[in-house]
Amino acid sequence: MKEAPADIELAVKTRFAALALHPAEEQRFPVGPESAKRLGYEAREIDTLPLGVTESFAGVGNPFALGDLQPGQRVLDLGCGAGMNSILAARRVAPGGTVIGVDMVEEMLAKARRNTEALGLCNLDYQLGRADALPVPTASVDVIITNGVFNLCVDKPKVIAEMFRVLRPGGCLHMADIFLEEHVTSEQLAGMGAWSD
Repeated sequence: MKEAPADIELAVKTRFAALALHPAEEQRFPVGPESAKRLGYEAREIDTLPLGVTESFAGVGNPFALGDLQPGQRVLDLGCGAGMNSILAARRVAPGGTVIGVDMVEEMLAKARRNTEALGLCNLDYQLGRADALPVPTASVDVIITNGVFNLCVDKPKVIAEMFRVLRPGGCLHMADIFLEEHVTSEQLAGMGAWSD
């Protein structure tokens, strides 16, 4: 039986709220600073961050490996979680650049705000929002980074349309994500767990 979009969204929110509040309890998916290092983030950069910034990291790749950010750029971190990628991006685009972190999980945004405040960064803004209805003006960002979020979105064409709406002409999308190969059967898919697993 196919899950309803509202049920999928609730499952995703519930899982990631728990990850924000109790990251050590995550059992189904690799999280935290060691996971980030295995995915290609520089160890020395990750090790300079407080554990509160990295412990809820649940990415599936390294969007920074897809291109360099430049000082002065405006970056959107779509599905920013606890803010690790937003913080790394904010450091790269300073001086003069800004980062907007968007997430639909209030617990993650609260943690991201605390992490950013603890580091004294002032070129970051976090917004509660959905990937298919971004709270960002049209043609207002130079680069979108996103890590392990697209696969959790129900209406993927709408999400892509939103990303292109907010990108300036010539802007870039740096996306790390996962997908199912075509040969996966319905039975195998059913055994993989909930949408958010």
